Amino acid sequence: MAGRINDDDVKAVRDAVPIDAVVSEYLQLRNAGGGNLKGLCPFHDEKSPSFHVSPAKGLYHCFGCQEGGDTVDFVMKIDHLSFAETIERLAAQAGITLRYEEGGYTPGRQQGERTRLVEAHKAAAQYYTDQLDSPEAEIARRFLAERGFDQDAAGHFSVGYSPAGWDHLTRFLRGRGFTDQELILSGLSQEGRRGPIDRFRGRLMWPIRDISGEVVGFGARKLRDDDNGPKYLNTPETPLYRKSQVLYGIDLAKKEIAKTSRAVVVEGYTDVMACHLAGITTAIATCGTAFGEGHIKILRRLLMDNSGSEVVFTFDGDAAGQKAALRAFEDDQKFAAETSIAITPGGMDPCDLRLAKGDQAVADLVESRTPLFEFALRHVVSRHNLDTPVGRAAALDEAAPIVARIKNSAIQHESAVQLAGILGILDTQFVVRRVSQLARWARDRGRDGGPGQGRPPRRDTPPTAEPQRLAPGGPALNLRSPAHRVERELLKLALQRPDLVSPTFDAYGADEFTAPPYVVVRQCIEEAGGATAGATDGDYLARVRAAAPDDTVRAMITELAVEPLHTRRDPDEAYAGVQLVTVRLAAVNQRVTEIRGTLQRLDPRADPQQLTAVQNELWVLQQYGQSLRERGAAAL
Repeated sequence: MAGRINDDDVKAVRDAVPIDAVVSEYLQLRNAGGGNLKGLCPFHDEKSPSFHVSPAKGLYHCFGCQEGGDTVDFVMKIDHLSFAETIERLAAQAGITLRYEEGGYTPGRQQGERTRLVEAHKAAAQYYTDQLDSPEAEIARRFLAERGFDQDAAGHFSVGYSPAGWDHLTRFLRGRGFTDQELILSGLSQEGRRGPIDRFRGRLMWPIRDISGEVVGFGARKLRDDDNGPKYLNTPETPLYRKSQVLYGIDLAKKEIAKTSRAVVVEGYTDVMACHLAGITTAIATCGTAFGEGHIKILRRLLMDNSGSEVVFTFDGDAAGQKAALRAFEDDQKFAAETSIAITPGGMDPCDLRLAKGDQAVADLVESRTPLFEFALRHVVSRHNLDTPVGRAAALDEAAPIVARIKNSAIQHESAVQLAGILGILDTQFVVRRVSQLARWARDRGRDGGPGQGRPPRRDTPPTAEPQRLAPGGPALNLRSPAHRVERELLKLALQRPDLVSPTFDAYGADEFTAPPYVVVRQCIEEAGGATAGATDGDYLARVRAAAPDDTVRAMITELAVEPLHTRRDPDEAYAGVQLVTVRLAAVNQRVTEIRGTLQRLDPRADPQQLTAVQNELWVLQQYGQSLRERGAAAL
């Protein structure tokens, strides 16, 4: 049984790894104001960023899908890791040595499965890199040199070589403490007649890394004629490696993609190398599969789906390249970015082009790109005989929907005019009206909930109305309604800026919060020592979250701790005072209403002392309410 990680070490890991640094490995973050950051949520599809990160509090929350938590929660969720695996990974990044209770730590026995597989791949990548200098790897070094890649280029991309023997890597990794079961599961080895043997033998090796930079698989190119395997052999599907969800070079390109809002998609490993060495450091490639949904999700998180971003596909000019381009165009609407295509001349891929004409030719190729819709348009039109009215009408029927899909309305209009010219239709406005009508129908289908049409509502800011249930089967409760908005704002202040509301907030009773979920949050704050403790204690938020009775309340606490305050300026004592007074005054008014109802129900023959006591309470509350209205926070 695995030992439990020491609690102090867990806390040290949580404190040592900034949440914004971790999240930035997976998506682009931008300033959201108030010290917060925002980006496109990695846990659900959205067009506008509703995923907020608070570096100061170490928390994240998505106002679209309600996912939230701290750094550990984020890594567990996005990489499907156990708690222990997550702590081990973050500890390794922070250089923290973990202590294990219940008998200490035994490598290979107490680490999580995914962590072990990642470590096996890391060791294999280093092994392959070292083997590239061996005499046997002369054929691999010659292959690289013939394609214009020197030793520095190979080192930059960690290119390696797998020896031709049956089990060199397998024996090496066994010596590092990995079991046969782990090697088979990782895809580094495969079953042989007498036990595990190396999957990759006598090949040039490219490590494939995920967006966080961890090696999750390999791409292997055959080098010898007597190798009966495929030209390229990739890691099989494993718990680490899913070819539909990885992009080669994304670890090297991600920062530049986010910075320039452009990604260049090429077809192979050597093409990625050639582009990067030619200065196109946003180049990435799929790994033995067509560019698809999983790859789009990776890029969208980096590009932030702003209208100025762009994805450039490079394909050979042959029939296969054209087919790949049209397949990419089918996914065009899944990007908010503009999509373009750069057709390589003479059937040369970027690697061949760099070798034949130099780095500038590769850069010029990308700059010579054509909008993907225009490429698709010309391809469709070329299939029809434009010399006849029937041919022109058929071409218009097929081409008009393509123009109607263009997101930019100005470009859509210009392209409709251009289409009329291509088809030889003299009545330009007829074509423009046809395209506009198709575009309008598509928008209407989207509003009606038609499949695959339209865009979801913008979520640049947290939603203004979000019904939540009090309990299973209970009535719906809108926690963002005006009736509860100030309570929400006060709780946000108590979690985000406890220094502004303490010690007054701590004197507020649970009965001053009218929404039951907010009552529970108030109780959690009290159990954590109150806002007064939060003003000076760095662990305050963690204690509040730990006090939550269930995941639902914990998620609400996270949401309130991350959600921006409703003020355009930095919150101060005056702003906090308004929230404190408003919540208190609402509670006073509610109590006044209740007492008036009590007086109406009292029997005229009731005990005079009881009647006097109720009347006195009413008078005191009315005076207090008047004072709150006149003096504000000074009356609290």
